[in-house]
Amino acid sequence: MAEPRFAVVAEGLRKRYGDTEALAGLDLRVPAGTVHGLLGPNGAGKTTAVRILTTLARPDGGTARVAGHDVVREARAVRGRIGLVGQHAAVDEILGGRQNLVMFGRLYHLGAARARRRADELLERFRLADAAGKAVGEYSGGMRRRLDLAASMILAPPVLFLDEPTTGLDPRARNEVWDAIRALVDGGTTVLLTTQYLEEADRLAAGISVIDRGRVIAEGTPDQLKKRLGGDRIEVALDDPGSLTAAAEIVGRVASGGVDVDAEALRIGAPVSGRAAALTEAVRALDDAGVKVADIGLRRPTLDEVFLHLTDKEEVSS
Repeated sequence: MAEPRFAVVAEGLRKRYGDTEALAGLDLRVPAGTVHGLLGPNGAGKTTAVRILTTLARPDGGTARVAGHDVVREARAVRGRIGLVGQHAAVDEILGGRQNLVMFGRLYHLGAARARRRADELLERFRLADAAGKAVGEYSGGMRRRLDLAASMILAPPVLFLDEPTTGLDPRARNEVWDAIRALVDGGTTVLLTTQYLEEADRLAAGISVIDRGRVIAEGTPDQLKKRLGGDRIEVALDDPGSLTAAAEIVGRVASGGVDVDAEALRIGAPVSGRAAALTEAVRALDDAGVKVADIGLRRPTLDEVFLHLTDKEEVSS
């Protein structure tokens, strides 16, 4: 049987808990061999979606297929082709790293020798071999999460679900986990990632679905989502309040949209097209007009701004 083009497909998923509608017709497609980010505010339905896709909960309506199998009718087959890493470490802190992986291998019904071989392979792959005999309680946060990832890969599942895998980690540890995730995807694993760190989705995900109130409200690549806020922006910072009006007029001539003026912060911003040309024109015009600039540059909207824009709109329209 050929591998499906989409590793995860959900159509019209619905789930209700009492009076709360957790999913309200969720549609999702995750191309095989990619990282796909699932973003949304608390209570948006991310965890419910993951629970259904990993067969831990049954939908009230709609359908979903993971690795080519229906999550309800073929739940056993789905469970054999997925890994799941939750928000909290699942490993035993008293045991060593190698002991943990051997234990997981035996729980997955691997023979003793095969479990030991697989543990050694994963320790090497996740750069934990030097700490294999050390108690996990002595591991750093990044090392623990890498061990969690290793445990989820005991059976080399083609689809891996990561539910906020770097929550509480410092920047160095997050980078370690990101490197491990990239290595998995390079090896052909499909990853569905839920995260509260929008930078994480920006750095890792080829595609992103933003969900709110149990349904997808926007999707695309990180760059496509950022362009919904107007693409590149020119930003000018001034030292002299008296130059604000003149600077705003000059920026307005190179802008492709409305100019935002923050008089208190002495900053001006506006969307532009033609990145280098617009910046060069603005610098030249400001200099010719004798406007002293403290700082000027181009920047793209962040996913944080996109996220706030989309969910604020959803709030207003509801």
